[in-house]
This record gives sequence, structure tokens and C-alpha cells, in this order.
Amino acid sequence: MTRKREIHLGLFLQGAGHHVSGWRHPHAEAGSENFDLLRRVSQIAEAAKFDMVFLADGLTSGVDAHPSTIARFEPLTLLSALALVTDKIGLAATSSTTYGEPYHTARAFSSIDHLSQGRAAWNIVTTSYARTASNFSKSHPEHDERYAVAEEFVDVVRGLWDSWDDDAFVKDKQSGVYADPTKLRTLDHKGRYFSVKGPLNIPRPPQGHPILIQAGSSGPGQDLAARTADVVFTAQQSLEEAQAFYISLKGRVARFGRQPDEVAVMPGFLPVIGRTAREAADKLAELDKWTDIKSAMPLLEERIGHSLAEYDLDGPLPDLPISDQLRSRAELLTALARRENLTIRQLALRVAAGRGHHIVLGTPVEIADRMQQWFESRAADGFNVMPPFFPGGLEDFTQLVVPILQERGLFRTEYSGSTLRDHLGLAKPALVRPGS
Repeated sequence: MTRKREIHLGLFLQGAGHHVSGWRHPHAEAGSENFDLLRRVSQIAEAAKFDMVFLADGLTSGVDAHPSTIARFEPLTLLSALALVTDKIGLAATSSTTYGEPYHTARAFSSIDHLSQGRAAWNIVTTSYARTASNFSKSHPEHDERYAVAEEFVDVVRGLWDSWDDDAFVKDKQSGVYADPTKLRTLDHKGRYFSVKGPLNIPRPPQGHPILIQAGSSGPGQDLAARTADVVFTAQQSLEEAQAFYISLKGRVARFGRQPDEVAVMPGFLPVIGRTAREAADKLAELDKWTDIKSAMPLLEERIGHSLAEYDLDGPLPDLPISDQLRSRAELLTALARRENLTIRQLALRVAAGRGHHIVLGTPVEIADRMQQWFESRAADGFNVMPPFFPGGLEDFTQLVVPILQERGLFRTEYSGSTLRDHLGLAKPALVRPGS
């Protein structure tokens, strides 16, 4: 589809807020297991015409985890519930290729696409943390093998989504034909990691294929995204870094024979909004003052991939080998610490606020200016908005920033379609027959 380029907006939904102390704000509600809150903020985002709401996920927990992730609903179950209380907004969730099965994944997202009438999206992750294996009676693959598994996994899922033609279920009472046998195809996949016969036991999804999202920024991660993804989530700290990633990713997309504009790059974006720049800075300082360094350090160590217990918190980040867990995030945080000469304590507080994503302080106009700069400079096609707390942090953004973007002609004032593919300006994919 050809149309005017506009900013895409996703709501990155973390029930206790994105700042580790967001839940402590006097006006905050909390809980990734609080359905009433999740329903209301999803509806706020829909009223503001966001493209999608996005649910991250993990398969472990602990008392030192981020408050938004200690306890949370299984995301595909939650999307099914949100499908019944929203009408237009896209519904995206994470599901692992390392700790899942292609058939289950294809069936679940196809079901959500039908329940929502074409609004489902799958965030493809390989699951970085080795500790996850202890919950699944299996060993944790190395980084590059996880991506090799993911490549085949995604191909199988897409093949299963094409099990039936769009008009296969004729339900002809006169002839007695319920499903036309000529419009069925059996995948019969036999690969290195998976053997899946098919067909999928549900009609083809309304979108053809639910939207595919990928967030890996390493070389293998970018290759997977360039070959398969419709949306790429990323963490970038500066305009220059974001532009470099954008150029790299779009170049890979072209090398896979796809049009670069078919893939939307959406960095994480944590806005802290005030009537003045000073008020915004004071808001963040207030959240930071509630942050115990003991709650911040596990978040930093998880992303760096190493224990920092033996190092001086007020000294520099030591030179450490890049972890096999969150490789690209460890590289990003290390570069940030070096560039801004941050101590371990200062870096931990940054991670507690945004986990390595771009934090922007300012007035509504200043926030909109930053977004416009990144968008027009080809550093981003949109943003995954990360309110520091809910619902107030989201309400500040939708009531104060979104109207400015709309006045500037940068963001829609109404939905132009009903599916997530419509919001993203993407055509429904053609059927692919096995072997073609």
C-alpha cells in the first residue's frame, strides 16, 4: 500500500510502569495481573489511535525482578481477553521460539487474529536467559543456535498459516461440502529442528499472517528481522545510533529482496512530561529517589550478563566479555557508560528507569520535537511508548503529546482501517504453497 508516511505508535504495556519505582508514584496503579488496569490503558491507547498495544513476556520470576514482571498474565490469554474489550487497536505479544512449538504458536496467534478480526501480532523472541531452561527440562542453546532454531520455527509457522485458502470453508448446505479439499495444503515440513506435518486446524487468519515483530539487534537478530519481520522493536540511546541501526536494518531488508518500507523500525521511547523542562526533570528525580540501588542492580546485571557485586558502585563499569544473553543490550549499555562516563550506580539507575531505552524529559512540545526529529531523520518509523507509570504517564502522553503530532500531520486522527496490517500500511500476504 502506498500512502503518506506517518509515525507508528505502540503502547509497551508493563502493568506496574516502566520505571522500576513507577508503581510508587502517588497517582499510580499497578499490576501486570490487574486486568481492569490493563483493559483501561489499552482503551486509552485505542482512543488515541495507537497502532498497537504490546505485551512483553518472560518465563521466569523472582522477588528481585522488575515489579511489572514479577507476576503477569500469560500474554496470549490476555490478548484474547483484550480482543473482546477493544475494536481497532493491534494486539501484540511475545512468544518464544526456544521454549515453544511451531504448531502451538501458529494455532494460538491465528485464533487471536480471528477473535480480534485481524489485529494480532507475534513478537518473536529466542529467550536470552539460560535460567529459563530449568522450567522446561531442557538445555539452553547458545546465541547463534537460538537464532538458527528461530529461523526454521518462523518458516514453519508461516507455512501452517497458509494451510487453507482464504475461501476454503465453503459450508455449502446444498452440496454437503463444508471444506473444499482442493483448497487445503499439507505442509509436511522436515527440517533440522522441527518435523511438522500440518495442516493447521483453523481457517487462514484474517490478516493472512498475523504481524511479525522482532527485537534482536545482533547480526543474527537483524537478519531474522530483515527476512521475516513487519515491525522491529529496538533500544537506541542517541539519534546517531538510531540512524546507524535504521540504515543497517533497512539495508538487510533490501538484501533479502524486500522493500525497506515494508518493515517499521520502532525504538523504545520513555517520555517524562512536564509543563516545563524543570518540572519533567523533577518528576524523574522523584521516581529515582524511590529507587533502592538493591532493586536496580539485578536489572543491570541481568542485561550486562555478569555479576557486579565485587566492583565499586561509584567506580566505572569494568571491561567485561559481552554476554551470550542479551548481547545487543549489553553492548548498548556498555557504550552508554563509556560515552557518558557513568559509574555503575548511575548506569543502574538509568536501567531502572528505562532498561536501556531512550528516556526523554521535557514539555509536550519538546517531546513531540524529539519524536519528529527521529522520524524525519530516518532514525525511526515510529515509537514503542513506555510510560514510567500507569495510567497517568500514558494519559500525559495521549492528552498532551499526541494532539501536537496530529496538528503537525505526523500521526493519524482516525483509523483508516480495521486490521493491524491496515494501521501499518501493509498488504495481506499471498498464499505460499509448499515447495514454491
